[in-house]
Amino acid sequence: MKEMFRSLGLFNFRIWFIGALVSNIGGWMQSTAQDWVVLTQLTDNDATAMGVTMALQFGPPLVLVSLTGWVADRFDRRKVLFLTQGALMALAIVVGYLLLSGVMTLPLMLFFALLFGIANAFDSPARQAFVTDVVSRENASNAVALNAASFNTARLIGPAVGGVLIVVVGTGWVFMINAATFLAMLIALAMMHTDELLPRVRATGRQRLADGFRYVWGRPDLKVTFVIVFLVGAFGMNFPIFASTMALEFGKDADGYGLLSSVLAIGSLAGALLAARRDRARMRVIMVAAGGFGLASLVSSFMPTYASYAVLLTFVGFFTVTMLTTANGYVQTTTEPALRGRVMALYMAVIMGSTPIGAPIAGWVAEAMGPRAAIQLGGVAGLLACTIGLLWLLTSGRVHRDAGRRFGVTIDETQSIAVIPTPPEEFSDAVASTTPIRLPRSRPHSR
Repeated sequence: MKEMFRSLGLFNFRIWFIGALVSNIGGWMQSTAQDWVVLTQLTDNDATAMGVTMALQFGPPLVLVSLTGWVADRFDRRKVLFLTQGALMALAIVVGYLLLSGVMTLPLMLFFALLFGIANAFDSPARQAFVTDVVSRENASNAVALNAASFNTARLIGPAVGGVLIVVVGTGWVFMINAATFLAMLIALAMMHTDELLPRVRATGRQRLADGFRYVWGRPDLKVTFVIVFLVGAFGMNFPIFASTMALEFGKDADGYGLLSSVLAIGSLAGALLAARRDRARMRVIMVAAGGFGLASLVSSFMPTYASYAVLLTFVGFFTVTMLTTANGYVQTTTEPALRGRVMALYMAVIMGSTPIGAPIAGWVAEAMGPRAAIQLGGVAGLLACTIGLLWLLTSGRVHRDAGRRFGVTIDETQSIAVIPTPPEEFSDAVASTTPIRLPRSRPHSR
């Protein structure tokens, strides 16, 4: 147990964890309110409009990836987070006021969804990379997993509270309450001992997004990870559409939708905590989790009652967060420090940028053929992602026959990870190092 929470022994990470937890609870409350406003107040249960809203909110990370990655590597990430968190708080106040005033319209909500997306496009890569500024490299994987645990604890609490508040006080006040929760993150950033933050590794040459692309392209393991995350993210992780439309199908109101989101988070939290127990992130876990997600999603689509569907959602949440947390940790802990911001910007663009592609499709499928068909589409995407990962693993030379067991095989995850052999002159000195990264050997019997 102590090993699982070891990063919380550091003051800076402890207050970061608390601030993020409070802020994320408010964020999930707001997300629940926004989805419900679009689906029931601004439209007549139009899942396609909800998909467009999600596309506008998650599209900027893909469009602005060249700028956001550069900002995360070039500037002090703590100061960047002061600005982005403050901007998100201000936007929540404005949207809350418009809802309370009764003047909010669908075009206005789409416009603010885009503004939220732009702010988050700069916030996400800086926030993800900042975790590794707070802890040492040996604790990075644990810190990433605990960060995910904080996020999913908030997902457990936020939607349920948000659903109840929508019924009790209305959607406008939910946005206002979320604005207040941003203060927790701002206070945490202000309280940090800046002298205990790890020194930043900076590139000496010109910093370009192309360096990040080139680095990822020279890493087959990262390419496969990005493909898996993209497929699941685009077609399987449209939970607001799935949960809200299934809640309506089962005759539930906003509180029923919020409860489904919280049930999903129960499995998500379990996945994040188990990831925190592992000594490091492994590719095989990413692949198995993608397949588990696909299977659980397909089974959930056939559930006949609200309660049985909710039970299956815990497994969907477990496999989703296991995959995402492991992929996040793997990318961060095996990437050159000088390029981490740009690589994480690409990674976040793949996750968040996949939504503008998949959400409108999922919304249209839910509208035309029902929410169960949309969930099945996501399940097939998960199984396809797992298949792609397994095919790469089998052809990568990492699978060997186990001499000690007749039908056993072993997976070698200690091979050197190739970096770009001859980068151009302007490529950063950190990437031009001639020593390839070598992952540490697995401890015996570790999972």
